[in-house]
Amino acid sequence: MPPKAEIVEPKLTSRCVPTRRPITDYRFKYGRHQVRVLYQRLVLLAAIVTIIGAPTIIQSVSGHGLGGDQAPPINFEGMEVTVRTDLTPADITVDEIDDVNMKIRFFDMLTDKTLNDVTYRVEILKSDDLLARNLFFDKDGRLDLEIRPNGNCNQEELWRCTIYGGSEHVSSPGALYVFGEPCNDDNLDTCARPTLTGPIFEEGGLYNVRVFIVGALSPRTQTVEDLGYELFVSVAQEQNFVIQTAHAQEIPVTIKTYYDDVENFQFNSSNNAITFDMEFDWSPDYVEQVEVVHEEIRIPKSFVPYADGKRFKGYVNGIEIDQRALLNDPYSYNDTNVIHFLITNSDLLKVSDTLGPDSYNTKMNLRLVPQDEASVSSTEFYLVDLEEFQPTTTTVKISWDEQYGAGDEIPFKFTFFDENKQLIKDVRYSYAVQDESGMEIASYKGSDPFNLGILSTEGIDIQRIMIPSEGPTRIDVLVYGTGLDYDPTFSGIGTGMVEIGPRLSQDQSSIIIGESPTKDKVTAIPPWIKNNAGWWAQGQIDDATFAMGLEYLIQNEVLIVPDERTTDTDAQTDSAQIPPWIKNNAGWWAQGQIDDASFVTGIQYLIKEGIIQR
Repeated sequence: MPPKAEIVEPKLTSRCVPTRRPITDYRFKYGRHQVRVLYQRLVLLAAIVTIIGAPTIIQSVSGHGLGGDQAPPINFEGMEVTVRTDLTPADITVDEIDDVNMKIRFFDMLTDKTLNDVTYRVEILKSDDLLARNLFFDKDGRLDLEIRPNGNCNQEELWRCTIYGGSEHVSSPGALYVFGEPCNDDNLDTCARPTLTGPIFEEGGLYNVRVFIVGALSPRTQTVEDLGYELFVSVAQEQNFVIQTAHAQEIPVTIKTYYDDVENFQFNSSNNAITFDMEFDWSPDYVEQVEVVHEEIRIPKSFVPYADGKRFKGYVNGIEIDQRALLNDPYSYNDTNVIHFLITNSDLLKVSDTLGPDSYNTKMNLRLVPQDEASVSSTEFYLVDLEEFQPTTTTVKISWDEQYGAGDEIPFKFTFFDENKQLIKDVRYSYAVQDESGMEIASYKGSDPFNLGILSTEGIDIQRIMIPSEGPTRIDVLVYGTGLDYDPTFSGIGTGMVEIGPRLSQDQSSIIIGESPTKDKVTAIPPWIKNNAGWWAQGQIDDATFAMGLEYLIQNEVLIVPDERTTDTDAQTDSAQIPPWIKNNAGWWAQGQIDDASFVTGIQYLIKEGIIQR
């Protein structure tokens, strides 16, 4: 095998319908002025991350989306240049495709201008096995490669089986080029593009695409150092299993895996749990590079434990994962439920840290456990086009479990449909929430500094939002577009109204850890606060945000802390320092290593020192 080229700094990482209620008056709901005001409000409010609710699951700094990836930029000739790769089709399943187009674009993020006369070196790897490496030249900076999967390779070094189609460009020695019609998204069947035939995308899993810019702006201009980018794309494969029930029924189950082969499939008839394993490297250095592990379980709706409306819990190696990582899709198939395991980097890091060094070679074990049927409320609304101010074909459904009420952090489920009531994939959106009086409660536009919006890969997304009071609550939704290019086909803006009921009784929604010293209050900690503490300990929210959030919760009696006489009560949150030991406590508490009382001790200290205000 030829020696592997080194990636130039910086080191880059990336990861792995129901019947609708008619909305007869919606198209008359907004005038042009109202839509403009709503749009301005969302754009402004989206810049403010709420201190009340938990942040969304953190995305990586790259722009990974369905069938594509985008790396962080590198400064070059006064530009912030980066590489984006997109696959067509975006969702590839082994044995269902004969060829794949891989588009690689080199562009300036400041102007969105594609650089021309680019010489690329492209490497494709899977599990550290090199599958292809070659130089390619493209005049307009958009390189399209036709990849033809072929598994007939008897070579130990798989790259030796890959055959390249194209001719050497006269101005860029060794770089393949095909003369003819330039490629665009509409002419891939006829345009001129090099071909790669070999063991690429012929089995499922995570593929590493390394792109090096050898020259740009002129066929004979070489970069001082190759600009290196590392990207990842996933190819799915389907594996079929059968559940044998206690009544001798055979229930077919399909697992669509985007990561690796699934093995050791089991069904537990006592709790109807499905478990399976797959190979995974739990070492922190590797886990940090994996954005998401995506597994999809398809099971008939006629199988009662997995019928439409059921809630689920998910576990990875025995550790419960965030509820937002489990997405239940009853819409894509009439007779089949699809449950998505989207195990994010934060959950993977938590599991890796809990397992410890002795278990880094342990396989990944996934367990899906159905719960009771949820009592769900929902609202639906159309989006309005931002230019024509007319209703679009995009519909948003917001639903939530009625077991949550005012004072709870409510997991709202956002679902996006097209005119055919099909899920819209790879949506980028933001939301803003206000109460009946018009006061802002929460807003969020995503955490990726290079790609605006919350990414909803499957057209379904769960956001936890703390609603402090009962009554009507307004949720504004702005869809920027779909995909890394923000295709505006389904973009628009709209509003849904939700009616929030009373919070659950304290013994249901909180953990009671004992009476206060004054006997007049108890310490009640809603479980979702533990998530916030964990995010703060990991540096995903800053000290001031964490302290201000606690202050709000204490003042509104969402979080009740034993009375403690304060000193220096005029101290300001933004000027006070939170001692490191409190952050350590928060991290340990989030991981279950210390008890609730130890965490409350830290909060009492913050109150006593005036860092947060009662």
